[in-house]
Amino acid sequence: MNGIIDIRGVEFSYPDGRKVLHGVDLEIGAGERVAILGPNGAGKTTLALHLNGILQPRAGTITVSGVPVVEDHYREVRRMVGLVFQDPNDQLFMPTVREDVAFGPANLGLEGEALDLRVDAALEVVSGGEFADRAPHHLSGGEKRRAALATVLSMEPEVLVFDEPTSGLDPAGRRELILTLADLSMTQLVITHDLPLALELCSRSVIMNGGRVVADVPTGDLLEDPDLLADNRLELPYGFDRSGEPPSF
Repeated sequence: MNGIIDIRGVEFSYPDGRKVLHGVDLEIGAGERVAILGPNGAGKTTLALHLNGILQPRAGTITVSGVPVVEDHYREVRRMVGLVFQDPNDQLFMPTVREDVAFGPANLGLEGEALDLRVDAALEVVSGGEFADRAPHHLSGGEKRRAALATVLSMEPEVLVFDEPTSGLDPAGRRELILTLADLSMTQLVITHDLPLALELCSRSVIMNGGRVVADVPTGDLLEDPDLLADNRLELPYGFDRSGEPPSF
């Protein structure tokens, strides 16, 4: 595997002493789309926050494109790894969406026409031109999710990490976001409880439970293993048919 993310023996405890990650090993290949699945409290988001240095492991190592995720390299790593939080309000804080999308690349020194082109390109990917000059708090949930994605894409990352991308979206917003993610060519890690989303987007699924990787399987195989799903508190929607045929009643 041509690994872009290499995680070795990562352990992490919060300041209250609660240990959340217990020696996680994981390699992600360049261009892969991988679903990170598991019950609440499994350590999925905690692991994601290690990938660009928001959290630092108590033990173990992480590299992205061969660059160690340590303080001396945070600036470089945070350009390479774009993290879209579960709550888009955590990423939208400027008076307009356009200013939010420009914030990251402007801090890297981009300005003038080059900055405008970068912002326009990111907004185009998410079909965000219609709300580019609106205040983020006036957007719908789906629009906020797309705007938050644009703020990350404007940094031209090599890796996109998306935490619960379809949470709270209506069916149309969910479909729009899935189509957008499917068109992106960069490496993607998708943290989700949405198993149909995992099947549609990700050929590979990694299950975490109790702060460990407990399974790493083709997504199609996972959905055909009811015991593995049940052991990790994962469920398919009622009537779901992985062949894509509508359920019969």
